Amino acid sequence: MPTHTFIPKHYYRTIGSHTPVLHIAPGDSVITTTVDAWGLDANEQQATERGNPMTGPFYIDGAEPGDTLVVHLDRLTPNRATGWGRTSLASNVVDPSAVTNLPTQNEPIHWRLDLATNTASLRDPVGKLGSLPLPMRPMLGCFGVAPVDEQAISTATSAEHGGNMDYNGFVAGTTVSFPVFQPGALFHLGDGHALQGDGEMCGTGIETSFEVQFTVDVLKGVCSGWPHGENAEYIFTVGNARPLEQAVQNATTEMLMWLQQRYHYSAYEANLLMGYGVEYALGNMFDPAYTMVCKIPKRLLSV
Repeated sequence: MPTHTFIPKHYYRTIGSHTPVLHIAPGDSVITTTVDAWGLDANEQQATERGNPMTGPFYIDGAEPGDTLVVHLDRLTPNRATGWGRTSLASNVVDPSAVTNLPTQNEPIHWRLDLATNTASLRDPVGKLGSLPLPMRPMLGCFGVAPVDEQAISTATSAEHGGNMDYNGFVAGTTVSFPVFQPGALFHLGDGHALQGDGEMCGTGIETSFEVQFTVDVLKGVCSGWPHGENAEYIFTVGNARPLEQAVQNATTEMLMWLQQRYHYSAYEANLLMGYGVEYALGNMFDPAYTMVCKIPKRLLSV
């Protein structure tokens, strides 16, 4: 199937029914680039305004409302040797009494990215941490499809269409599916992180620009309510809402439905499987909508 190379000329800070930058067909792959959350490109030049700018949208021929868009994340590669992030935990992730213990100066901290060793380390060592060398695990923080009713939703948040979910399981090799709300699905992507802890508790990962390759497919007539994912070990569903309890409900309900629709379990069987085999992971805990991921190990599935 064809592989398209797309060089972005402009970016969007909303995910919506914007004019598509490229038409592609199910089975096609795209190689493109993203800027970081500040709009800095591979040369650390200001390519666009700050605020999770998105590359795209890509129009997938044949995708219609009521279908499901499938996106295979083939490759996510930082395309520069630097990244940045915040230094303080967000005030909403600690007890109110502990807010005074957070750093009052939250200036960005800078990271060196070594692709040869797949390591991120602090540019300026810090006390007992030193340069804090960490293995990189590049992931997409924000991506998704145009929402219902021709809305344009800020890339600071997330909902049924995807968006700023900041789940560190969105790595290369993962397949992610989205409900289609608009003709062509209108797929956007950006906000690359070389590494991010669970929950994005500082409000950033190690923010950097990426070269990305992805492949698309369309499940005709397969209707989903929330994003889904799959990797070598798990299937998972994603809920985005605030309070966190509602995000858990979204993800749990979607998994319950998906087990019956896709894997043909009875409602009774799906309840038992989830009640005793489910696992959860925390996505975004910083931005307006929180993200919860509901996971089922593949070893438990009878397919």
